[in-house]
Amino acid sequence: MHRRTWVAAAAMAAATLASPAVWAQAKEIRIAHVYSRTGPLEAYGKQTQTGLLMGLEYATGGTMMVNGKKIVLIEKDDQGKPDLGKSLLATAYSDDKADVAIGPSSSGVALAMLPVAEEYKKVLLVEPAVADSITGDKWNKYIFRTGRNSSQDAISNAVAMDKPGTVVATLAQDYAFGRDGVKAFKEALKNAKIVHEEYLPQNTTDFTAGIQRLIDKMKDQPGRKAIEVIWAGGVPPFNALAAANLKQRYGIDVFTGGNILPAMASYKQFPGLEGATYYYFGIPKNPVNEALVASHYKQFKTPPDFFTAGGFTAAMAIVTALKKTGGDPSAAKLIPAMEGMSFDSPKGKMTFRKEDHQAMQSMYHFKIKVDPAFAWGVPELVHEITPDEMNVPIRNKR
Repeated sequence: MHRRTWVAAAAMAAATLASPAVWAQAKEIRIAHVYSRTGPLEAYGKQTQTGLLMGLEYATGGTMMVNGKKIVLIEKDDQGKPDLGKSLLATAYSDDKADVAIGPSSSGVALAMLPVAEEYKKVLLVEPAVADSITGDKWNKYIFRTGRNSSQDAISNAVAMDKPGTVVATLAQDYAFGRDGVKAFKEALKNAKIVHEEYLPQNTTDFTAGIQRLIDKMKDQPGRKAIEVIWAGGVPPFNALAAANLKQRYGIDVFTGGNILPAMASYKQFPGLEGATYYYFGIPKNPVNEALVASHYKQFKTPPDFFTAGGFTAAMAIVTALKKTGGDPSAAKLIPAMEGMSFDSPKGKMTFRKEDHQAMQSMYHFKIKVDPAFAWGVPELVHEITPDEMNVPIRNKR
């Protein structure tokens, strides 16, 4: 009898000791941001982190709270390593008691993280990893993505070059981002003909052999000739392509998507270069983008970049969803709130497609203008490609 009384008393004492921590956690919304603070995609990761902080500030009206709950941001550096990203996400969900996670920068890391979200039954909002398989055959119901996917990249870039009589070769990195990008690009072409696919290691710095193979495959082709470049991080191939003097020597054009501003400095060597981009600060005209641009100039004296907009968008999406759930961050509440949900972003309105949780969004067909006032090639808008104009495939099998 005495022993039972002691056990009951001990249990009550333990509950009393635990209650302040439990209460504090109940008054918080804990968000883990797993991204490449270091590693090959460090520049992308740091921009995403800047945008995420700015977006949370903007979306909460400066309070960093939703429905009386304080947002606590937990940062994790995956270094661009899949195994590390997987481990960090598990730690964030278990030890750090994260309610929801955002990230990562790399598609390879994202694919390693997807099963962790399913195991812990917590939402992972993917930003900015691009590979189609993230919301395709590797997808599960806990995954949402604000970033564009490879199909959105590919379909919008095909707009710029998919003309009868055009022959195309691709130059891409040999990992999920590059291979998914080429696959989606090939599927998007209806008129142009693919004659060669060149894959190089992600950390390539010497492009001589790869470019020579491209030249050998294309120089004698009839009609318009174009190389589509699908590249992220590391050393971009554009300086090497410019040095090869492809247009003058072989009549070969270079096409590509948008990129961060430092990478787009090399675009100045290709005046008139066409492609499609996810974001450029001077293109979208809406109040959210105006707020982002003004805030970034105020804080850094520079315009926001490609992935800054992505981080800002992720913040807008998660705060919109949390407001819908009354601040409840559980997957049981967030998933039905986010399926089909529309939300504002620096690019305008986005909507999570119910079938695969991919954000449907505009892309921007551009042509590069060389302006001495800018250190980079300036992408001038040719046409806003709206979600209705892109038949983005649903690739998941569930």
